[in-house]
Amino acid sequence: MTHPSSVVLPRMTALIRQAIPRLLEGVVAPLVVFYAALAALGLTGALIAAVAWVYAGVGWRLIRRRPVPGTMLLAAIAITARAALGWWTGSAVVYFIQPELGTICIAFAFLASVRLRRPLVERLTCDYIHLPAFVLRHERVRRFFARITLLWAFVLLTNSVMSIWLLLNQSIGTYLIVRTAAIAVISGTAAAFSVLAFLRLLRRLHLEAPKALAAAA
Repeated sequence: MTHPSSVVLPRMTALIRQAIPRLLEGVVAPLVVFYAALAALGLTGALIAAVAWVYAGVGWRLIRRRPVPGTMLLAAIAITARAALGWWTGSAVVYFIQPELGTICIAFAFLASVRLRRPLVERLTCDYIHLPAFVLRHERVRRFFARITLLWAFVLLTNSVMSIWLLLNQSIGTYLIVRTAAIAVISGTAAAFSVLAFLRLLRRLHLEAPKALAAAA
C-alpha cells in the first residue's frame, strides 16, 4: 500500500527557480511596461503596450515551438477585454479595478468551497502533486486543506481590498509600486507557510503510518 512517505514534493529551491521567471514575466514586467508606456505615451499607449506584451509572449512561444499554456491564452483574452473597456472609458482605474473585482469573487468561491466541504486548495494542489486517495480521505488532511483554503480566501480579499483602496486614493504610479510590493510580501508569506505546513503534515502522517499498521495487525 502507498503511504504518505511516497508522496514526493519538489525541493523548495526548484519551486523558487520555476516561480521567479513566471513572476517576472507575468507580474513584474507587465507593470513596468504599462507604467513606462503610460509616462511616455499616455493611457492609450499604455493599454496597447500591455496587450502587446501578452501577445508577444504567446508569439514567442509559437515561434520557438513551445507549448502555450491555457492560462496564458485566457490571460490574453482577459487583458484584451480589460484594455478595450479601459480605452472606451478613458480610465486607468477601470482597467486595473476589473481583476480586483474578479479576485474578490474567487475569494468568496474559496469560502463557499470550504462550506461545501470541497476546498479549492485541495483541487489546485492535486493539479500539480499526485496525492493517493487514502491520503485525501485522512481527517487531518481534510482539515488542513479546509484551513489553508480559508487562509487563501483571506489573503485574496486582503490583497484586493488593499489594491482597490490604493487605486482610488493614490496615483497610478504609487498604486503599481506599493501594490506589487505588498502583494509579493503577503502572498509570498502565505505560500511559504502553506508549503511548510503541508510538509509538516506529511511528516506527521509518515510517523503515524507504522503505528496504524501495528494497531491493525
